[in-house]
Amino acid sequence: MASAAQTWAALTPLLAGQPRIRLSKDGGNTYPQKYERALTVALPTFPAAVRIFGKDGTCAAIFLDFDSSVAGVDWVQADVRAVQAWLHNCGARWIEDYSPNGGRHIYIPLAQRVTFSEARDLVEALGTRHRTLDKTPHQNLLHGCMRTPGSQHKRGGHQELAMSLNMAYDIARRPNSTSVWTAMNGELAGEIGAVRALRLEQTFTSEAGETPELQHPGGRMSRVMQLMAQTGLYDSNRYASDSEARQAIITGAAAAGMEVTDVERRMLQGTWPGLASFYARYASRHRVPALRRDWLNAVSYLKDPGSRDGKNNDRKSPTSQPNTQPPGIQRTSISTNPDAEHRFIRTWRNALRLREHAYTDSRTGLARRMVLRSLGEAAHMTGSRFVEFGARSIAVATGLDHTTVGSHLRALRSESDTLVTLVEQGRGTKGDLYMLSVPEEMKAAAEDLTWRKGKIHALRPVFRELGLPAAFVYEALENSPGLSTAELVKLTRLSRTAVSEALEVMAAWNMIARDITRAWSVVATTSLKDLAEHFGVLEAVAVQLQRYRIERILWKEWLSKNVNTVAELLSPGEDYPWEAYEGPPDEWALADMAFTRGG
Repeated sequence: MASAAQTWAALTPLLAGQPRIRLSKDGGNTYPQKYERALTVALPTFPAAVRIFGKDGTCAAIFLDFDSSVAGVDWVQADVRAVQAWLHNCGARWIEDYSPNGGRHIYIPLAQRVTFSEARDLVEALGTRHRTLDKTPHQNLLHGCMRTPGSQHKRGGHQELAMSLNMAYDIARRPNSTSVWTAMNGELAGEIGAVRALRLEQTFTSEAGETPELQHPGGRMSRVMQLMAQTGLYDSNRYASDSEARQAIITGAAAAGMEVTDVERRMLQGTWPGLASFYARYASRHRVPALRRDWLNAVSYLKDPGSRDGKNNDRKSPTSQPNTQPPGIQRTSISTNPDAEHRFIRTWRNALRLREHAYTDSRTGLARRMVLRSLGEAAHMTGSRFVEFGARSIAVATGLDHTTVGSHLRALRSESDTLVTLVEQGRGTKGDLYMLSVPEEMKAAAEDLTWRKGKIHALRPVFRELGLPAAFVYEALENSPGLSTAELVKLTRLSRTAVSEALEVMAAWNMIARDITRAWSVVATTSLKDLAEHFGVLEAVAVQLQRYRIERILWKEWLSKNVNTVAELLSPGEDYPWEAYEGPPDEWALADMAFTRGG
């Protein structure tokens, strides 16, 4: 009998939709996107599931998962026997394995990759016949994954083949022809028609229903279009086919001010696999030309409003970016010399470096470190040590809830040698006014330290997915490239376990790399913004912004009715200045600055 490692190495690369796997660090309960890795022939030490769909939105095999928790092992066996009989009638060959808990998997390798829509239709149709068949892996283009033969199981043991490895390997190497795929669809024609009709009867409830639009360089693209491009899911009542849906996405992108190369890049990098799946009907060499034809049609459409047929396929004209610059801090009691303020802020950053050892690498300690960083970033934004952005703005900057931010701010300002001082409590539409402070006992040491070059960052969006430890490790490598793991542990004040896991996660996404001396450095060509879009984190930021803006509107309405003053009206972006902030000027970090620090 072949070992689990041999089975994994022989079959998994042939079945996977793309050479990526996701690991489960919680014993097989979840498979988070951040634990995605490159697929290798070595059997992972954790339960691992392969990605079913590729970056192009197609799959190389149909994965059928029969779940014993639904109706018991006997029902699973009955469903599997019925599916095997159906496959035999279609002339198909398949691979079968079983789990320690009685579940069964059937894999149907395909010689010609099929699109997300085609695979979903077939699996959903088959699911109407068989109760224990879990349809969800084929209903999620971005996150659909499944354990393959040899993978560890959460109850111990592995996925075991129900046939010899030689037979399974032969099936994987000689997959089912297009005629078999046609026969399978023909046998299920009635059920496929039924599931498509059911979609027409259902109300389309996209996750973007109440979600604000995301900004692009030339304007904003509808979140409905964003999710269609990412997931391949669309309202069948609005778009009759994949072709109509893809044209709507292309038109929405053009209206938002994007370039055709921006769309191509998102398709090739796997950021928009849904859109890529809509072009999979073409041979690979014809897909980009087809995209460019659609782009020309979209541009012509947008230039000629008279040609519109009354249908709204999300053809939105570009909108300008909202003003996201922070309102000026109206305080005359501080120095108006911007040089002096930036010098102070840089010295405060040194004090923060000296103090960070006091905060443990617990969730609370890491969150407070990030709140302090957000205050430093806000100070650079305004050129002032006084910060008045409010708990909700800091929540956006740190990825925390505003109530959590409030509790951390109270704790930070209560410390004996505090780095922040509450100057004035908020009132009306104004938030609390804080001042960055350098404790007297730390002042000399902070002034003696060399200023760090570059920007101080709050939590950049991608690290909402990858975690706070990864954010601190990445920042350390940005400031001091070529560090060993031990040096990073010392510099970040994190545990070796936390640093090692952060390095492993970021290396898997090509954010960092290790050289022949085993020193880590940032991979400059990997865009954090592109990764954040790939993870879907920008949507979470947009949702948080929208919720806080609604709360601010309600608060202003209450003030106008209950307080004898006119509430100051702010434009939507002014409460959340991190949307457009790029960081403090690097010139403030030059070692040969022509002034003396510390007065």
